[in-house]
Amino acid sequence: MRRLLSLTVALCLPLTAVAADRITGQPFATRSEVYAPSAIAATSHPLATQIALDVMKAGGSAMDAAIAANAALGLMEPTGNGIGGDLFAIVWDPKTKKLHGYNGSGRSPKALTLAEFQRRGLTDIPPHGPLPVTVPGTVDAWFALHARFGRRTMAQNLAPTIAYARNGHPVHETIAYYWNRSVPVLGKWPGFTEQFTVDGGQDGRRAPRTGETWKNPNLADTLQAIADGGRDAFYKGAIARTIDAYFKANDGFLAYEDLAAHAGEWVEPVSTNYRGVDVWELPPNGQGIAALQILNLLEPYDLKSYGFGSPEHVHLFTEAKKLAFADRAASYADPDYYKAPTARLISKAYARERGKLISLDRAARAAEPGVIPELNEGDTIYLTTADADGMMVSLIQSNYRGMGSGMAPPGLGFIFQDRGEQFVLKEGHANTFAPGKRPFHTIIPAFATKGGKPWLSFGVMGGAMQPQGHAQIIMNLVDFGMNLQEAGDAPRIQHDGSTDPAGQATAMADGGELDLESGFPYETVRALMRKGHSVRFADGPYGGYQAIMVNPNGGYVGASESRKDGQAAGY
Repeated sequence: MRRLLSLTVALCLPLTAVAADRITGQPFATRSEVYAPSAIAATSHPLATQIALDVMKAGGSAMDAAIAANAALGLMEPTGNGIGGDLFAIVWDPKTKKLHGYNGSGRSPKALTLAEFQRRGLTDIPPHGPLPVTVPGTVDAWFALHARFGRRTMAQNLAPTIAYARNGHPVHETIAYYWNRSVPVLGKWPGFTEQFTVDGGQDGRRAPRTGETWKNPNLADTLQAIADGGRDAFYKGAIARTIDAYFKANDGFLAYEDLAAHAGEWVEPVSTNYRGVDVWELPPNGQGIAALQILNLLEPYDLKSYGFGSPEHVHLFTEAKKLAFADRAASYADPDYYKAPTARLISKAYARERGKLISLDRAARAAEPGVIPELNEGDTIYLTTADADGMMVSLIQSNYRGMGSGMAPPGLGFIFQDRGEQFVLKEGHANTFAPGKRPFHTIIPAFATKGGKPWLSFGVMGGAMQPQGHAQIIMNLVDFGMNLQEAGDAPRIQHDGSTDPAGQATAMADGGELDLESGFPYETVRALMRKGHSVRFADGPYGGYQAIMVNPNGGYVGASESRKDGQAAGY
């Protein structure tokens, strides 16, 4: 956590302050890029990265490595993900020479209705407990992705995590920090304290501390059952029966029938071209196209001449984000219930139309959506892997709010997501709650190609920061000429306060709040204030980044987020 806080200590540091003492002279990179001739992995935990490399060394594909690393992160970083959550992925397949997308998000319980929330007097879905729980899509996504792109057995892919769950592993610093924050919030929900705290003696039940060994034998048993029995062991077997009984006993609605009916889906990634680079995202119910909208709005401006950290750079980015997020609030939802006009939203013509609303001199106080829907009837982990055959995987997985809902069925060793909090509890909205519906989703993987060939697999985890982070990474690489590590370590911009797709906030009317990570000059801060921006100090809401780039000289280049515990490594 000390590393994370050190990047947000003061806004008045000069641009070269973050890493000016490195002999390379690069102003932002906290470490060098990682080069590897054959295969590479970048995850938010060093042990997960090593597992991914071991899998590929043993003959596994980049997909096998990604699944194995994701399973490990569910054990080692439960503050961000686990098999109680959802998963999305973009895969570059060297055989077909194209990108494939998978939407592994789950649906709301069929027995839960909008009327039930109204009966309880709720205007928003609570963030924890049984009501925000939706079907977890991760295990199904693993098996669907593996069936198409895997080479080793799923039992082999899950074996390293099963061993670590039984034998233990040391808890890393940033994970320990967030775990400790979660315990007082989630400890009241049945099963959480028993399975996700340690007996601290006089301290009582507490989170494991940095460097302490953590074991999760219940998760080991669950993963072994999945390894032995396949996806149906989770969705139709004894695990599903345990889940059903748990929610029936604890005022919940998720049922065996919801699990048994679950299936994710293959989707076509969508893209825009930004200065010669094709940037790819998945269509709604995720928020990925917001990044494409931001980039389209910024393309007419010569950001390179303005320079990184200039008032123009920050101001234009923020104003583009406001416009994109207005559409995000109105139109991003389950396509089975509302088909967002994605092609129009990410078109250059639409960006030219919307871009007329951006003033170079003043910050917008409000932003209305450009498309009004005509309705028909959340912390995270990101990882990326690439193998010697050219397969590249961009994968993101989450429980939504850190450790999720707090609902942890007995003996299973995982926590359910609270993704249902993202529904709206009012009629007439694209994202209105309905039984069996997928909520608006924040987690998004990304990819970029050049000339139809793979160039970059990347992601930036962290709620509404994700599309903002995606756009900034592309800007840093394309406009400002940074290398892969610099692009992630450079200070970030986060605008907060746009109208929320989940309905928890009223429409933006005050321009929102602008968070600037340390490294932006105070001259920029003053200039932004003169334009009407409310600039705010904030610790650590800037997301977490991993990336792999194709090295034009052969092999790959990797980078890992300096604000977390992760590692990029290869062979």
